[in-house]
Amino acid sequence: MILKSSFFCNKVFRYLSKYINRNKNLNSLFKALNDPTRREILELLKDKDLTAGEIADQFNISKPSISHHLDLLRQAGLVVSVKEGQFIYYSINTTVMDEMLKWIMQFKSPQNNK
Repeated sequence: MILKSSFFCNKVFRYLSKYINRNKNLNSLFKALNDPTRREILELLKDKDLTAGEIADQFNISKPSISHHLDLLRQAGLVVSVKEGQFIYYSINTTVMDEMLKWIMQFKSPQNNK
């Protein structure tokens, strides 16, 4: 999947996040997607909702670091969180991805019907 191509994604999202100042929502979205750990979190969440602890267990970094990544994803609107008892469940928000794709598709050149 394209999200796993870290070098390509980092370059594209870094470039886009610098030059999309007119829409702060898109800017925060691309900044959030610029990090490979955050993209991997999204890959985990595409299959099912997970708690912060379940997500942290998949990485070899500290739980506070994972919490920071989750917070940035939440600020960008890429994930939503719901507290159930002592656990916070995270799920992916595909609406934001749809908006991003719509924005990108506006730059697609029209095809000539020759």
